[in-house]
Amino acid sequence: MTTHVVRVDIDHAPYDILIGNNLLSLGEKIASHLPQPRAAIVTNTTVAPLYLAKLKATLASQGVACQEIILPDGEKYKTWDSLNLIMDALLGERAERKTTLIALGGGVIGDMTGFAAAIYQRGVPFIQVPTTLLAQVDSSVGGKTAINHPLGKNMIGAFYQPRLVLADLDTLKTLPDREFSAGMAEVIKYGLIDDPEFLVWLEQNIDALMLRDESLLAQAIERCCQNKARIVAADEKETGQRALLNLGHTFGHAIEAGLGYGAWLHGEAVAAGMVLAAYASKELGHLNDQDLSRVIQLLTKAKLPVVAPQLGPDCYKTLMAQDKKVDAGRIKFILLRQLGQAYIGELPESAIDAALLAGCAVAK
Repeated sequence: MTTHVVRVDIDHAPYDILIGNNLLSLGEKIASHLPQPRAAIVTNTTVAPLYLAKLKATLASQGVACQEIILPDGEKYKTWDSLNLIMDALLGERAERKTTLIALGGGVIGDMTGFAAAIYQRGVPFIQVPTTLLAQVDSSVGGKTAINHPLGKNMIGAFYQPRLVLADLDTLKTLPDREFSAGMAEVIKYGLIDDPEFLVWLEQNIDALMLRDESLLAQAIERCCQNKARIVAADEKETGQRALLNLGHTFGHAIEAGLGYGAWLHGEAVAAGMVLAAYASKELGHLNDQDLSRVIQLLTKAKLPVVAPQLGPDCYKTLMAQDKKVDAGRIKFILLRQLGQAYIGELPESAIDAALLAGCAVAK
């Protein structure tokens, strides 16, 4: 299969996203982005047995010496303690300012490695090698890096761009079905926020995508990366339209925190959060029953939850008040003016209550 290239055209730090097969073997391409022949590969206990040896061998063929940093797997480990494990390992091996960190894994590894790169010696190079669908279409692109805090998800972090993103489709072959579905939540998100043609394409191809048709997956990943690259290039630090990429995330982050990090996968919480956002948008008069049905049907075919957990309205509101989009004490939501057209707005408390009532009871 042809390797697809998507350019993220940020003025101060442009870079490419490569999408294709057998990209972990592109030693020369990876090594060309290293300022010195030394790297630290950060991965986890699940991904390491699958792909660490291959990546190390690829880099060794280019004369690159690699340090291994293997972390426990799971959202619950996206913490200061895990970040310090990276710091301890780098300091223990006397990693230098030109030592490149390579994130080999899903969104948790990518976020933590990027944050470590942003703060180690005030900034070292890093490369993203995402191995989950969610990371390939979303979290590895755009330079958002962070760890979680018990009071809020991704509240401690930095904007810090990678030098390269290598999305090897072969890594999706070992991805568990639940993780694959979680990634589809972010794929569907792009269609809902500003790409109605892609939304229709997803509706037409969702069954084949769920069977992991490689050609269709490559098309979907490329389209998502093109959309994100365009938005990020226009608004790197999320002062405006980049916030649209957070459709479903305000509700979704509350679900993750309320249930305990790791109880639901991020994509699962986002899916339920998008249903709640759709209910809120309907409450405001923007969507109709048919629109709502399309959202729920597509997410259901992707084997994602469309029923939000019963945390209680007060719990949801307390947790959402910790959201990064809060401005002057007011929660900003990503809402839908229509399917394929999102906007940033506020919700009256009555609309939040109505959305929670409907979204926690739908599909009984």
